Amino acid sequence: MSGFTLDLSEDQQQIKDWVHTFAQDVIRPVAHDYDEREETPWDIIREAANIGLYSWEFLAQAFVDEDGITMPIAMEELFWGDAGIGLAIMGTTLGVSGIMGNGTPEQIAEWIPQCFGTPEKIHTAAFCVSEPDAGSDVSSLRTKAVYDEAKDEWVLNGTKAWITNGGIADIHVVVASVEPELKARGHASFVIPPETKGLSQGQKYKKHGIRASHTAEVVLDNVRIPGSCLLGGKEKLDHRIAKAKEGKSTSTQAAMSTFEASRPLVGAQAIGIARAAYEFALQYAKERETFGRPIIHNQAIAFMLADMVTEIDAARLLVWRACWMARNGKHFGAGEGSMSKLKAGEVAVSVTENAIQILGGYGYTREYPVERWHRDAKIYTIFEGTSEIQRLVVARAISGEHIH
Repeated sequence: MSGFTLDLSEDQQQIKDWVHTFAQDVIRPVAHDYDEREETPWDIIREAANIGLYSWEFLAQAFVDEDGITMPIAMEELFWGDAGIGLAIMGTTLGVSGIMGNGTPEQIAEWIPQCFGTPEKIHTAAFCVSEPDAGSDVSSLRTKAVYDEAKDEWVLNGTKAWITNGGIADIHVVVASVEPELKARGHASFVIPPETKGLSQGQKYKKHGIRASHTAEVVLDNVRIPGSCLLGGKEKLDHRIAKAKEGKSTSTQAAMSTFEASRPLVGAQAIGIARAAYEFALQYAKERETFGRPIIHNQAIAFMLADMVTEIDAARLLVWRACWMARNGKHFGAGEGSMSKLKAGEVAVSVTENAIQILGGYGYTREYPVERWHRDAKIYTIFEGTSEIQRLVVARAISGEHIH
């Protein structure tokens, strides 16, 4: 049995270097332009597909490592390049997680390759949970799915909000209510195939940050899909609903299983942003001179940088622990997944803010990237569960109480 180590394997180091090179040479040169234009970087996604980074095969390779940290390593490097473009490339993995977390082996084999398409014909996927009146309160979803037994079809109606790749995706994974009186226990996940009638894009949001990532409403108007598009199958759903109606505990909720898997990886994204800002501020502090010496010679600046790198490393270790636990089937008994996302998101905000402070007035201008990184960082205390929701998850886990 091998001993404890934080050394990367040869494969992990190669993947880290590979993704970093792509981020540095392909993403960073165009990051400012795509942020200004607020457009999906299809050419960059296509380049990622051409080298195998945007593919089901890469995800499969990254997720099979024994310690579970290959994917967060890749995420950190990609988002070190740019968060908006990184999310445009990796946003599809949210839909993939929805299928992986709820689908049968047959559904996984059928739908996940379609989420990516091919380098010649790029596909994307979207995971649709949030609604205009249901963000953190997932139990209040109004989108409904009704089963038409005569045709073996599900009919979906509702509006989803804040959806990455919403409306432009080829595959939409939608969480809807099939038994509204059961709240979250009455939810199910569905795959909406490409070009399904009744699905359309609502408003596209003009955002504070991650502007290269497409975020929009998804409108479902009498969307009919085959019965086989219910993830997990109807027999499993009927069994779960029956248990819930009897007051018995049920398995993980449709949306929660995806969030549990994705939160540590979202934390890795935030760490990439934070590290980018820290490295830039460190180099600036070494080069910028005032009163005849580099500003890093001042304790006020040096100590700020020391705190920044310490917080980044602490957040990374929390993310790696959560990913290791998930890969090895360990129960998040103290909300470790939420801990990692909470810490990483808040560190990203504080580090990028401090980077602006170190650059002074220059940091507040678009001439330097730290203001963009600060705008990008803020979303990491909001999406995939707000910081307040993460604290609630951890508090409930450690107390065993249903804290409100």
